[in-house]
Formats: sequence, structure tokens, C-alpha cells
Amino acid sequence: QVQLIESGGGLVQAGGLLRFSCAASGRVFNSLTMSWFRHAPGKERGLVAGITWGVARTTYADSVKGRLTISRDNAKNTVYLQMNSLKPEDTAVYYCAARLVFAVTSNTASYTYWGQGTQVTVSS
Repeated sequence: QVQLIESGGGLVQAGGLLRFSCAASGRVFNSLTMSWFRHAPGKERGLVAGITWGVARTTYADSVKGRLTISRDNAKNTVYLQMNSLKPEDTAVYYCAARLVFAVTSNTASYTYWGQGTQVTVSS
């Protein structure tokens, strides 16, 4: 069983930055593809970014390319999401998710493990 614990959300002004962390329990982190999703009011939960295990191949949603960076530290069992130049439309609950398949997917049903979510609010 893997537990994902997120931290780093909060309230920030437009143009600001935030850095999220997602710490995973268990001994399989090196075999997990890790992704961040977000769920805004009135919208479906959507993929923001993902990173595979091994070669750490990254994937980003078009709406965040150039502003977000996903990375992982296998020694710390932690994945990070650095968000720069935040916009009000980035306001959402952000979730960390993990799967044991070597590929990032936007299909939420394909992820086995989920964090509890962390709120990000970007004020204009």
C-alpha cells in the first residue's frame, strides 16, 4: 500500500509562485509514475504534469507548459511541482497521483494511489 501526502498549497497573488511536495510511503517509489492533477470548480479533474520512473520522462498540460516544472527525488520518495507565473485560472485543488505503469496518462481511473489534495487559490 502506498500513501501520498501533499504539502505546499496556499493563497498567492497572480504572477507569484508555489512549490508543492508529494511524499510517498512504501518501498515502490522508484517504480511509480507520479502525476499532478487539478480540480477546479465546475470542471473535471485534469492532468497538470507527470513524470515516469527510471528516465523521469515528463509530460505537461498545454495550459501550463513553460510555467510548471515537475521533478522527483527518489532518495526522498518525493515528487515536486514548481509553479511559476501563477494565474487566477490556476485556482484549484491539486492532487498527487501514482501508478505502477511506465507512462503518464490523463485517465484518472488509471491511477491507483491518490493524495488528499491541496488547495491553491490565485488572486488577481
